[in-house]
Amino acid sequence: MTRLFFLPASAFVKTVSVVLLAIASFHTAVSQQLKVMSFNIRLNVASDSLNAWPNRAGLVASQVTYYQVDLLGVQEARPEQMDDLRARLTRYRSIGGGRDNGTDQGEASALFYDTTRLESLQNGMFWLSKTPEIPGSLGWDAQITRMVTWSRFRDKKTKKVFFAFNTHFDHIGKEARRESAKMILAAVKKIAGTSPSVVTGDFNAIPSDEPIRLIMDKNDPLHLQDSKDLSLTPHYGPTGTFNGFQSKERDDFPIDYIFLKGKWKVRSHATLSESWQGRFASDHFAVLASLEP
Repeated sequence: MTRLFFLPASAFVKTVSVVLLAIASFHTAVSQQLKVMSFNIRLNVASDSLNAWPNRAGLVASQVTYYQVDLLGVQEARPEQMDDLRARLTRYRSIGGGRDNGTDQGEASALFYDTTRLESLQNGMFWLSKTPEIPGSLGWDAQITRMVTWSRFRDKKTKKVFFAFNTHFDHIGKEARRESAKMILAAVKKIAGTSPSVVTGDFNAIPSDEPIRLIMDKNDPLHLQDSKDLSLTPHYGPTGTFNGFQSKERDDFPIDYIFLKGKWKVRSHATLSESWQGRFASDHFAVLASLEP
C-alpha cells in the first residue's frame, strides 16, 4: 500500500518561501554581475582586405551586445572606428580620444559603458611616457605613442563606485613595457586610492614576460590580480588571445587581460573565439569577465 504524506499548511508555506527566496537571491546575484570586456578591435587598414574594418564592424558590435557587456575597453580604435561603434552601440557612451592629441587623431584606448548600468563621475587620460600629461608624448624605447584612459564609475544597480583603466602597451619597446607596467600600478594607486579597480588592455606580453610579472608581483602592495586566476568557474575558450586572422589562436598564451584591484568576485572568465564563415571579428579574441563588486 502506498502511503501519502502531507506537510502541514504552515510547513508547506515555509518551504515554498525558502525556495522562492533562494531563487530571488540567485537572480539578484546574476543581475548584479558586472560584465567587463577587453577587446583589441584591430585598426582600420584597407590592406586587411576581407578582414578590413568595414567587414568586421558589425561583428565586433554584435559580440558586445550579445554578451550584454556593461564595460568595454577597446584598443586600436581609430576615429572612424569609434564613430562606427558609437552608431551601433546605441546604449553606450565612450570615454577617451586618439593617442596623438587626446581628441581626434590616432588610435584610442577607449572605454565604452552601458548608460543603463553605469554612470561616469570623472574621467581622464594620460600617456605612458616620462611626461604623462603631454598628449602624444612618446615613452622610453616605444615605437608608438601609448596611453591610458580611465574613469570613475557609479554602478546604478549596486550603488557602488569603482575605477576603470584601459591601455595598450607598446609592441616593440621592452623598456617601455616595463616602465608602463610600473606606471599603471602607480596610477591605479594615485587615481583610485583604495577603491576597487578594473584594468583592461592589450599588454603585448605573455604571463612569463617582465611586464606581467611586475603587474602581478604579490610582493608589491600595488600589484593587480588576473581575473582569470580568480574565476569561480573554469576559464572558457582558448587561453591564447591573438589569432592574427588565421584559423585559430597563434599560441596558448594571452596578451590581453582583465586585471583587478580590490574586493571583486569573479563569477566567470572567457576568451571569445566565435567566427563567422571562418572569419573572426578581430585579429585578437575578446576577453570577458563577469564580476561581482
